[in-house]
Amino acid sequence: MFKNLYKKCLSLAAHKSSKYYLAIISFIESSFFPIPPDVMIIPMVVAKKNDFFKIFLIATVFSALGGIFGYLIGAFFFDLGMQIMSFYGYEDKVNNLRNNLIKGNSFYAWLGILFLAGFTPLPYKVFTIVSGLISFNLLIFILISLISRGLRFFIVSYLSYKFGDLFNRFMDQHGSKWFTAIGILIIILALIIFIIFKSHV
Repeated sequence: MFKNLYKKCLSLAAHKSSKYYLAIISFIESSFFPIPPDVMIIPMVVAKKNDFFKIFLIATVFSALGGIFGYLIGAFFFDLGMQIMSFYGYEDKVNNLRNNLIKGNSFYAWLGILFLAGFTPLPYKVFTIVSGLISFNLLIFILISLISRGLRFFIVSYLSYKFGDLFNRFMDQHGSKWFTAIGILIIILALIIFIIFKSHV
């Protein structure tokens, strides 16, 4: 099934209305769809290099909007959200996280996890729903979504613009590891900066 969906998304990248389809895929991927927008971004930029910034913006904005939709599922349809988490075996973890956040703990940990989920190949949709379930600060959630998704899609768009099919082949072989490694390095750097800042306050 996933293979057929992947092929369908690739075919949509060549469609005359590809930007509209990219907006739809970016939105639904952040809440329930399994295929990431990158599948469409790369061939779209390679085909129309001058549109790379517009393609990046579409993917970022609609992915963030889809993340808000996932958040609202968790926030306003708690039972449905918990059923989804229970299906994946996350129910106890979500409850523990929710209790820790209420006590004032785990905020920065979830902040880092949320960034990694938006930037790396982790299933972002799960984390958008969980953010609603645990009543994570909505404005901070939106900000982290825009930063993490924007950074990821800008890198994909720009490198597709610069290197074309060469980057496409690289992503097929090493994309997941590459984005995960960069995401972890960013978190480590942010943590170091935070510790230095706190020590001087």
